[in-house]
Amino acid sequence: MNIEGGLDYPFPPLIPVEQDFKRESLGDIASTLSSELEKLPASSISGKSIAITVGSRGIDGLVEIVSTLVGQLKKRGAKPFIVPSMGSHGGATAEGQIKVLSSYGITQKSTGACIRASMEVVEVGQLNDGTPLYIDRFASEADGIIIANKIKPHADFKANYESGLVKMLCIGLGKHKGAVTLHQHGFDRFHEILPNAAKVLLEKLPILCGLAILENAFDKLMHLEVISPQQILLREKELLEVAKASIGRLMFPRIDVLIIDEIGKNISGEGMDPNVTGRPGSGLPGFSDAPKIQKIVVLDLTPESHGNGVGIGLADVSTRHFLKKIDLGAIYTNAITATILNPAKLPLIMNNDKEAIAVALKTCNRITPDTVRIVRIKNTLELHRIWISPSMLEDMENNENLKVDGDESPIEFDISGRILAAEKRQ
Repeated sequence: MNIEGGLDYPFPPLIPVEQDFKRESLGDIASTLSSELEKLPASSISGKSIAITVGSRGIDGLVEIVSTLVGQLKKRGAKPFIVPSMGSHGGATAEGQIKVLSSYGITQKSTGACIRASMEVVEVGQLNDGTPLYIDRFASEADGIIIANKIKPHADFKANYESGLVKMLCIGLGKHKGAVTLHQHGFDRFHEILPNAAKVLLEKLPILCGLAILENAFDKLMHLEVISPQQILLREKELLEVAKASIGRLMFPRIDVLIIDEIGKNISGEGMDPNVTGRPGSGLPGFSDAPKIQKIVVLDLTPESHGNGVGIGLADVSTRHFLKKIDLGAIYTNAITATILNPAKLPLIMNNDKEAIAVALKTCNRITPDTVRIVRIKNTLELHRIWISPSMLEDMENNENLKVDGDESPIEFDISGRILAAEKRQ
């Protein structure tokens, strides 16, 4: 394509920087989880069929967590099985949801439990306004259910319950039909819809316990906790505050161009975390802690997303390479279910990475090649090592959590215009 004025821009070099976050981590998954499961009375386990929820989020040590959980339940005489619990993800098909689990290493062989996947649901209750509440059919037939999920800030709204056990119970386990039904109320009402739905479901269903999973800013497991059904609503609020204090952020007040090497469903519900970018697809408030960013460039989609590039609509520029990887059906199913369409829209699509970054730079206001503030990250989960342009060094002078970790080097591209790895090139 021909762009008036051309696409040349004198890219500044980038400097590697380490952002220092809390490094609290959990060493021994098996012993910690085995100890936590001692909280469960033997009578609630022995001889019982138990459904375990596993969702679509990438979780550190997920295979070991699930296999240990399965092993300990079997040791206590239970008959556990896995239920894919991810609303509309995986293209809203049973086969697609099994494929999502498999991409995380969750199979019958790796966990020791069969996977019972279906999009069939049963109605088990209603909200006060008559809204039906649905649950996966296989889970509804189990003697007990373990709600396992990572607790973290949500990508679209702020409340006492965001991404976690309550949302997994109400939406993930509700499959596509349940997710659609609750999302029709809108994210601006989730602060009341989710806890109200959870109260009904906790009363109606044989919930054995919740398994809360927390990660630190380095995307490493830092906490596992078994929570009784009576304490889920209270304890999740407390753990969400811990999770919010532990997530990674960009420690700069202002960025002109943010280059994101990859987005994906295994990284955030919206591909790139609005808690980092400040751009929720819902447009709701609560994300002002993020830097002010003029332009966002997205270059690639993770394989674990299986074509679901939802969130690309929150970028300003992307590439043909990204476009070739997306499955519009998966993106649109996700966006329509969530009732917010902006994350599914396409940004400006350029021929390659070099053109995309040049367009972002040329369309920023009040910058020069010497003053432009560029940050490059791998994704919005891995933020401990980033790359910045020289003009941003002044922001580091009084911040002990930031340090230069190498020499500056030019932004380089291959012959096709694809950007080269940010680490030292050979």
